[in-house]
Amino acid sequence: MGSSIHAPPALSMAMIFFVIVAFLCALPELALAKHAGVTRHYKFNIKSQSVTRLCQTKSIVTVNGQFPGPRIIAREGDRLVIKVVNHVQNNVTLHWHGIRQLRSGWADGPSYITQCPIQTGQSYVYNFTITGQRGTLWWHAHISWLRATLYGPIVILPKKHVPYPFPQPFKEVPIIFGEWWKADTETVINQALQTGLGPNVSDAYTINGLPGPLYNCSVKDTYKLKVKPGRTYLLRLINAGLNNELFFSIANHTLTVVEADAVYVKPFNTKIVLITPGQTTNVILRTKSKSPNATFVMAARPYVTGPAAFDNSTTTGLLEYETSASSHHNKNKNKNKKKLPLLTPVLPKLNDTSFSMKYNNKIRSLANPKFPSANVPTTVDKSFFFTVGLGLSPCSKNQNCQGPNNTRLAAAINNVSFVQPNTALLQAHFFNKSKGVYTTDFPANPLVKFNYTGPPPSNIAVSSGTKVAVLPFNTRVELVLQDTSIIGAESHPLHLHGFNFFVVGLGFGNFDPKNDPKKYNLVDPAERNTVGVPSGGWVALRFLADNPGVWFMHCHLEVHTSWGLKMAWVVMDGKRRNQKLPPPPSDLPKC
Repeated sequence: MGSSIHAPPALSMAMIFFVIVAFLCALPELALAKHAGVTRHYKFNIKSQSVTRLCQTKSIVTVNGQFPGPRIIAREGDRLVIKVVNHVQNNVTLHWHGIRQLRSGWADGPSYITQCPIQTGQSYVYNFTITGQRGTLWWHAHISWLRATLYGPIVILPKKHVPYPFPQPFKEVPIIFGEWWKADTETVINQALQTGLGPNVSDAYTINGLPGPLYNCSVKDTYKLKVKPGRTYLLRLINAGLNNELFFSIANHTLTVVEADAVYVKPFNTKIVLITPGQTTNVILRTKSKSPNATFVMAARPYVTGPAAFDNSTTTGLLEYETSASSHHNKNKNKNKKKLPLLTPVLPKLNDTSFSMKYNNKIRSLANPKFPSANVPTTVDKSFFFTVGLGLSPCSKNQNCQGPNNTRLAAAINNVSFVQPNTALLQAHFFNKSKGVYTTDFPANPLVKFNYTGPPPSNIAVSSGTKVAVLPFNTRVELVLQDTSIIGAESHPLHLHGFNFFVVGLGFGNFDPKNDPKKYNLVDPAERNTVGVPSGGWVALRFLADNPGVWFMHCHLEVHTSWGLKMAWVVMDGKRRNQKLPPPPSDLPKC
């Protein structure tokens, strides 16, 4: 005969109200636990725009009519949904350089690798989440040479209430280096591929799209960074240039390197930053405590190691101190500004390979308790040894190539010059339709061993094919990249999509498999997405293949990519659901 106890109605209502409020309060936490970020929408209209540089106006391909393109800002954990609509005659794809794209390979962007291009009048939505990354990255076109003008910064802020591992800067400034051609860049590379020779070099380097006063008619096109005395500025440096590594310096100022490729590093001071195409570097600039009576030049010019012609010019901008004088004084100050002395920086010699080696050895992961270094694989499941360099390739009988015996310049990894397929590798892999698209026999080692950095062998012909290397899920990989002296030793900035790798060793000469691994740094190696293979030397990388999909690896000197210095890794699905690549989005472009 039990009895039930009823709470007074007012109390019941109060309790229900309390439960609802508690639930609503918990909702954001639940949402945060699930998504840990917000969704940010961008619309990128690919359109032509007339732009004047070096006294010449030309039509360039842009995003939303802007050059350089718009800045993407997000926080770690956010989702980005970027709708790209193609209003130009060229086929287009965009790549989000350095974004891990964990299980979102369909959004990676390299043409004919993870997607067919977006054709004229078509659109595609790039949809991905930024997982475990914060810092400076960038986006650019990933088809032919369109990235000459289609590029912009990606700024990933830490999660809310998470500080930087250095003092909060007064201001943050993206500085993006580029290259400018007076000619149409598609014509430049198409002519080069037709003749088999090197392409015409650029006419200028640029800082935030501006060449600066050392070039014809460019005094008005000069980037100016106005600063206050006694402050710290975070400069987010990006090399979006096509074919040249760059030295960068600001007169009479020391820079503190705090991040490379969106990974915090042990801070070090330097007068000069070296940055390859594809790389990003965050530096802290501490301004002088009082406004000095001078204007300071910031300058970038190439680091050159190869035998080919190059753009031997310098782009400059100005670092100008604001004074706290009254507006009346400011008017006078502007009149007198021309009289301020102009101080210029000293940059290394064009081919200073020893500076390059010393500089790159300074870059070490922060690896402190708050920002522990991600796990460097200490044991290895699969080892690869790849030669990277140039060679010659025979031209077809009806082509009149200007290399010896109707050959053209080519570039290769393990002597395989990559042939771009006419359908996307990722689709072929996902739907088990690889037959006739690619083969899985990419050589793990050179088929012919030779003295890689010595006198070149008599036969310097490259083979060609669409070959990939297959990795089971979670394979711990070691990859040694070895420069060759065929045609000429040269520094090659190699970029791997879909992963960061650890730079565990680098050196000059031929890699010694017996002794060099004893010197590997497995404690705090640099963690990067793009690394310069030293000219006449080698670099050893390790990474964990924990991201299923097809991942492009290529030289970020665009001319070498055009010549075939590229390959792809196929990373198989793991056993669990969260280790498998989901199916493609419905709007994935068709070839």
